[in-house]
Amino acid sequence: MIYLDNAATTKPADEVIEAMLPYFREQYGNPSAIYSLGSAAKKAVNQAKRTFAEVLGAKPEEIYFTAGGTESDNWALKATAESYSAKGKHIITTKIEHHAILHTCEYLEKRGFEITYLNVDQYGLVDLEELEAAIRPDTILISVMFANNEIGTIEPIAEIGAIAKKHGVLFHTDAVQAFGQLPIRVDELHIDMLSASGHKLNGPKGIGLLYIRSGLKLRSLIHGGAQERNRRAGTENVPGIVGFQAAIQRAVARMEEKTKKELELRDYLIGRIEKEIPYCRLNGHRTRRLPGNVNFSFSFIEGESVLIMLDMKGICASSGSACTSGALDPSHVLLATGLKHEEAHGSLRLTLCEENTKEEADTVVEELKAIVTKLRSMSPLYEDFLKKQHKA
Repeated sequence: MIYLDNAATTKPADEVIEAMLPYFREQYGNPSAIYSLGSAAKKAVNQAKRTFAEVLGAKPEEIYFTAGGTESDNWALKATAESYSAKGKHIITTKIEHHAILHTCEYLEKRGFEITYLNVDQYGLVDLEELEAAIRPDTILISVMFANNEIGTIEPIAEIGAIAKKHGVLFHTDAVQAFGQLPIRVDELHIDMLSASGHKLNGPKGIGLLYIRSGLKLRSLIHGGAQERNRRAGTENVPGIVGFQAAIQRAVARMEEKTKKELELRDYLIGRIEKEIPYCRLNGHRTRRLPGNVNFSFSFIEGESVLIMLDMKGICASSGSACTSGALDPSHVLLATGLKHEEAHGSLRLTLCEENTKEEADTVVEELKAIVTKLRSMSPLYEDFLKKQHKA
């Protein structure tokens, strides 16, 4: 099997699993318990907070563990909306956010909040002038993702943070795809809230975090016990937290080497596809993109058919977000960058990890060439295109 869907989820690293095992077997205590078995679990949770705080340039008390990126996004938006509604009911986001943001915004719109959805250019980048012009006296939050999960484009987060700070508006970023992939320091980037998830960086599923800057009056999303300083009720997922900690430590230690390897393989893969498969388009920014992201649209064919045929060859890929893999609608991200419906339908996302090899990339390109050729041979659209070309 060749696995090229690392933006959807990653393989848990051996050291992550090893770090978690004692907290399933021996150290299984409830962190809220006062006896030593519980104290050991509490100590592990607090140590993990110190680790994440150090990585982000934050304080341990600003780290809150959640069940994943989706919960963190929901918490950031809903709690800000509720807590700051007296100041205003206007929120700014973009048209290419993950559905955890977009669907939460739809929920808030039904409850009287007004959402401005910023356009992006053909590469998926936010226009900073449009962003600043959208800010109003009643704007309470700007939420812009750090890097896009489909096309890999990295947004100008430092500049967005500076604009938000200048206007006294809170700034949240969904950093699920970027955390552990890129260096992030919350103070330097003027980030007030940040969402991250464990399973995107060789950690376990079902664990994430929300960074909340000290001083923000954010209310709870989940009510119950007094866990997470009374802000997020529920017994802590100690094995998940420990595994997430091991994953970020591993990611930070390997970041430079991993980035270099993925960049080389990414650009090699992009180069071969562009050179050897006609009528294709690279989606996202060519250089300002995540190291392991490759996203193409192939004219005259359906992306779903490509995925099925790749799977038959033992190659795991995606046509976009894993959270919408069952949807028949074209990617909202690709439509926002200006692609037509038929172009967006023919998209393919290949996301790499450090374990992928040049030999695997060569295999994928050869199989992809054969698949695209076969599908186009059955496409009436391609046949009509060739006839028009012949007449011209």
